[in-house]
Amino acid sequence: MTASNSIILNMVCFIYSISIFTKTPANIDNILNLGKILLEYFLLVSRLRSLNTSYFAIMTFLFAEMFAGMETFSQKILKNAYLCKKYKKRMNFQKLTPIVNKPNAWALSPLVVFLCIYLLTSLLINDFYKIPITVAFMFSSIYAVAITKGLSLNDRLLQYSTGAANKNIMLMIWIFILAGAFAQSAQAMGAIDATVNLTLQLLPGNLLLAGIFLASCFISLSIGTSVGTIVALTPVAVGIAAKTDVSVVFMTAIVVGGAFFGDNLSFISDTTIAATRTQGCVMRDKFRVNSLIALPAALLVFVYYVIYGSHIEVVQDIPHVEWMKVIPYIIVLGTAVAGVNVLLVLLLGLVSTGIVGMAYGTFDVFGWFGALGKGMTGMGELIIITLMAGGMLELIRFNGGVDYVLHRLTQHVRGKRGAELSIAALVSLANICTANNTIAIITVGPLANDIAEQFRVDKRKSASILDTFSCVIQGIIPYGAQLLIAAELSGLSPIHIIGYLYYPMALGVAAVLSILLRYPRRYS
Repeated sequence: MTASNSIILNMVCFIYSISIFTKTPANIDNILNLGKILLEYFLLVSRLRSLNTSYFAIMTFLFAEMFAGMETFSQKILKNAYLCKKYKKRMNFQKLTPIVNKPNAWALSPLVVFLCIYLLTSLLINDFYKIPITVAFMFSSIYAVAITKGLSLNDRLLQYSTGAANKNIMLMIWIFILAGAFAQSAQAMGAIDATVNLTLQLLPGNLLLAGIFLASCFISLSIGTSVGTIVALTPVAVGIAAKTDVSVVFMTAIVVGGAFFGDNLSFISDTTIAATRTQGCVMRDKFRVNSLIALPAALLVFVYYVIYGSHIEVVQDIPHVEWMKVIPYIIVLGTAVAGVNVLLVLLLGLVSTGIVGMAYGTFDVFGWFGALGKGMTGMGELIIITLMAGGMLELIRFNGGVDYVLHRLTQHVRGKRGAELSIAALVSLANICTANNTIAIITVGPLANDIAEQFRVDKRKSASILDTFSCVIQGIIPYGAQLLIAAELSGLSPIHIIGYLYYPMALGVAAVLSILLRYPRRYS
């Protein structure tokens, strides 16, 4: 107990004593009782030190004693000391954030459990639909809670729930809910079919694949988000696949791949903002470096889609386009390109599908409500996956898994090339552990900045490496938001889509070569 705390406690005790004295007649017995109380106090102070009872708790019960004469002073203090000690054993709210576990490789084991249950088993039985991804996340989450040390079971679950309730997770869930409602409502009123027919009329068959890829690149570059692009274009891509001889998984992968083009390059992308802020460089300079790496990869994939799509033919006659039914998609794409918040974009899309659908007589108000409800409940599995992934990854961070990755990869850095490779590995592994490329950049950004300064890596190059590798990894992990929502909207398995993600793969190869071959020279 510090000197200042002792002074405060003595003052409270004096006030307490006066309050007792003034309540009772001033006779010799009461004066002796007051002296006895003060003596009890001084004897108890030394005893309370051994119990580590806070002076604040003592004062609280002293004031309570002033207003309630149910127990003697010594009984109240002793009871308080016992309760404080017992309470500390039961629950320590300070553990939920300040506890810093040492870097620990074992903390990463829940990811291994998930990959073994879902990926490895699916590969062994050659069926990616046999094991639900929700079940894989459930078992890996249970395992993550079980191996967490330093907390009671209640605190472990609370820490897990903290990760699931992360603001980024909740924002994604709102997007999923509105996206499901919009997609189902648009399908019910015929907007998707009308948009597909319009696309097939405007684009010749041999340019369909390249055209969808180019549209996805342009929209994502304009709006700066891959999720919004996937939500807008995936239903159209699925509809086009149904009327051509192209597989649904191939068309879905084209949209997802193109969506990461803008996520990586856009000036308004959150990954671009995070990368440039943490590295202290200007956006346009980072864009120049990034474009020299990303544009060749995008051009190569675009040419491939042109060549591969040269034999594509529309297997059905294209019906007459109902232009009014295309309005919801025009509103969604137009507001998205204009930079409107993705939640507001989807909300406008919802309202427009309701108005157009009722104007055409496709459904009434209750039919529209039914479509919205069906779309939202259809996203239930995706929401469960997102919550469990957020909780599991939070326990990995809490147990020291992310810190282990950060420390391990910076131990043997030698030279600029090694420094750039370590930055790439850092953000890649952080992305695997967080399933969020923006969070991954923010997590390793300060450390990447220190590495860049120590080994004289150009900050424009380090920002480009952070953004590029985080987008590459985000594009190929089966539990990332982009692949999850694309799989939900197309009715596919996320693992099934990964094999056709040519642009993220080409971008990853180009990024690695840019480090190994010191390209672009000006920034290397």
